[in-house]
Amino acid sequence: MKIETLFPLDPNVKVRTRFAPSPTGYLHVGGARTALYSWLYAKHNQGEFVLRIEDTDLERSTPEATQAILEGMEWLNLEWEHGPYYQTKRFDRYNQVIDQMIEQGLAYRCYCSKERLETLRTEQENNKEKPRYDRHCVHSTPEDINAPHVVRFKNPTEGSVIFDDAVRGRIEISNSELDDLIIRRTDGSPTYNFCVVVDDWDMGITHVVRGEDHINNTPRQINILKALGAPIPVYAHVSMILGDDGQKLSKRHGAVGVMQYRDDGYLPEALNNYLVRLGWGHGDQEIFSREEMIELFNLEAVSKSASAFNTEKLQWLNQHYIRTLDPNYVAKYLEWHMQHQGINYSNGPALAEIVSVLGERCKTLKEMASASRYFFEEFTAYDEKAVAKNFKAEAIAPLAKLSEKLTACNDWTVENIHEAMNQTAQELEIGMGKVGMPFRLAVTGSGQSPSMDITAKLVGKERTLARVQKAIEFIQTHN
Repeated sequence: MKIETLFPLDPNVKVRTRFAPSPTGYLHVGGARTALYSWLYAKHNQGEFVLRIEDTDLERSTPEATQAILEGMEWLNLEWEHGPYYQTKRFDRYNQVIDQMIEQGLAYRCYCSKERLETLRTEQENNKEKPRYDRHCVHSTPEDINAPHVVRFKNPTEGSVIFDDAVRGRIEISNSELDDLIIRRTDGSPTYNFCVVVDDWDMGITHVVRGEDHINNTPRQINILKALGAPIPVYAHVSMILGDDGQKLSKRHGAVGVMQYRDDGYLPEALNNYLVRLGWGHGDQEIFSREEMIELFNLEAVSKSASAFNTEKLQWLNQHYIRTLDPNYVAKYLEWHMQHQGINYSNGPALAEIVSVLGERCKTLKEMASASRYFFEEFTAYDEKAVAKNFKAEAIAPLAKLSEKLTACNDWTVENIHEAMNQTAQELEIGMGKVGMPFRLAVTGSGQSPSMDITAKLVGKERTLARVQKAIEFIQTHN
């Protein structure tokens, strides 16, 4: 059987992979890892990556979920060469193929009622037989050919389906285990397993990377491809991801949708690096740049075993990327969190400077945005524990002396601020902590911050001096 493909496929492309999510929910972690593996395999082999939205489940598919999938893919920087294609826009194509299959005896109309099918299933279960359709309609033609019916694929009854899974090795399923599955419903809509086959064929997919929950679909799809005379892709079924507790990853484990990780302050580089290691590795290496992932990734090194999600490891990676990526690049992602938390970051230092200063202290950009608020806004209260320790009456003298020296600074530099703090400690014959700790609390409202010479430099001279004066007044009032 020969049906022309609808896509102008480049014959020079040797590898073409696809990611085909169903928009019945958000892009979750497992789906994101599958997309990443599929994308990496295409890039490693100088191939192409196709994005396809499998939206045939009309009742459960939503535009919001579709948009969330596209946003997630874009945020992860997994760009596609072809797509996104939508199955609901290809029904004419699927039905064209089904009609030709009926003509050639590869599929047939089934007019059996629900009652008959239920009776058949009950009898088979009572006889301890595997429930399957008995081909009652394979050769019969009803008086009214337009009566309600489904279309079934005429599955082979002899032999086996054998395929070499790139992750799991050889898999063999006897055709006696397979049913004549329905490929078109009574309402005329084609079914998932059939649409996938036509899409993979039309789009020239050479390698199908997907979750292990699809293993049972593969022999059915291979038989349809064989019936169509279409090439069989290489299949690679990756294992599931478990939560920290060893249970299947679900909403109870926290962030499951990919965009939740953005909202929680993770960089896409961190999540990609973490996901690639959930089932694949290269020696003991933990940190992979995008270029290294592309260069080193192969399906043969993907583990058959389930992987456990570890949030602490993800946080560790995230902090690594916050610290090591170009601060100007990280600042673009920090900007979203500043806006989300309602911080007016126009009135203060550049966000890249915040990244450089707080990178060692913050595991997430959400935490960084929150921790940077005092660089841009006035705070209304001091940390109570820090006040009890650092705002005693004896803190007034070092704050007043420091204020004099800072006021005299014509050049507001880190070096001059540090020197003013040193001179204050020397002249008052006190330890540096007696100067630095009250100064920190005065300027930031907190007992924790980066080095105070750097912090005061970024807060600015006018703001720093005003806050020191306010602190002196607070201490005088409360002691």
